[in-house]
Amino acid sequence: MEVVIVPDARAGGELIAGAMASLLRGRPDAVLGVATGSTPLPVYRALAGLVRAGEADVSRARIAQLDEYVGLPAGHPESYRSVLRREVLEPLGIEEDAFLGPDGAAADLPAACAAYERALAEAGGVDLQLLGIGTDGHIGFNEPCSSLASRTRLKTLTEQTRKDNARFFGGDVEQVPRHVITQGIGTILDARHLVLLATGEGKAEAVAAAVEGPVAAVCPASALQLHPHATVVVDEAAASRLRLADYFRHTWQHKPSWQGI
Repeated sequence: MEVVIVPDARAGGELIAGAMASLLRGRPDAVLGVATGSTPLPVYRALAGLVRAGEADVSRARIAQLDEYVGLPAGHPESYRSVLRREVLEPLGIEEDAFLGPDGAAADLPAACAAYERALAEAGGVDLQLLGIGTDGHIGFNEPCSSLASRTRLKTLTEQTRKDNARFFGGDVEQVPRHVITQGIGTILDARHLVLLATGEGKAEAVAAAVEGPVAAVCPASALQLHPHATVVVDEAAASRLRLADYFRHTWQHKPSWQGI
């Protein structure tokens, strides 16, 4: 995989937003897979800035959701559908009918998972999937020891992930749902381009395991090593545990500019 070390989160956001804009120039109806949490916010802000400047056209783009809490109604402010509406759809001016996501409030959850798999396939698949990484190496809500061939399914969150997400629920971990629907690792690997963004020293160990460690279910993000076009964008703090950091800096510095990421 390609590793790009950037000075800070803003630079990472601008780099990835530029890649999205370039994709949309060649494929205006591209499917952009989006993630929630604080890490990807610089990407969405930078992309919105490009749209305002007339440097990116998202009028025909489609947005695909990575995961969703189970049991929260779609209108709940912390359902991921609501979060993505605030952070992605509204700032970019994308209509709700261009949004693809699983139904976390469905009565039949396995059927909802299967329906989302079908919807992604019928849309032609995800062109660029933006990912974050958990402190334990999870991507989406694929917790450690998730099958590397898994598809969209119901998962039970670890207590660490619930604690990490409690900040979005007023600090009350008991308000964080215990179950989620998530694209499986196999589903994620179907995307044509995977872009993982990680910032902060707290992610450094997980990034090192994902990039330089063995491909192992104990670190779900290590599955990106199996993908033909995976890009890991990290700031200096998140790169601090990488043994090959100097090599990654060298290859990025000397990469032909026309290649992008």
